[in-house]
Amino acid sequence: MGLMFLCYLDDLSDREARGFDPWQEGRDSVFVVRKGDSVYGYFDSCPHLEGMPLPWRKDAYLDAAGQEIVCAAHGARFNIVSGACFIGPCKGQSLTPVPLTFSEDGRILARLEELTITPGRAD
Repeated sequence: MGLMFLCYLDDLSDREARGFDPWQEGRDSVFVVRKGDSVYGYFDSCPHLEGMPLPWRKDAYLDAAGQEIVCAAHGARFNIVSGACFIGPCKGQSLTPVPLTFSEDGRILARLEELTITPGRAD
């Protein structure tokens, strides 16, 4: 699959997250979070229960202050930069990162060819 265009950096405000459906399965399976000038990508799957989506509604990956990633189902909280869970039933585990690259024109691209696992998929 190679590089997959997700969005432009300017499409995301600081401390905003957005989900994407790169495999066209009808639900977001990866998401990105912008923190300052940095962007972090993760699979949309809580490590407490593989395949469990994190948000309670589209793109609602962060707490109200935009400080932490939150699993709406379990109340787990994750560090935006590392993906590590520090509160909740999966404390000590981490979200699975999605490698990203950035083009000169500000596009955020997922490097899907580098993924060795795809939570929720059997291929």
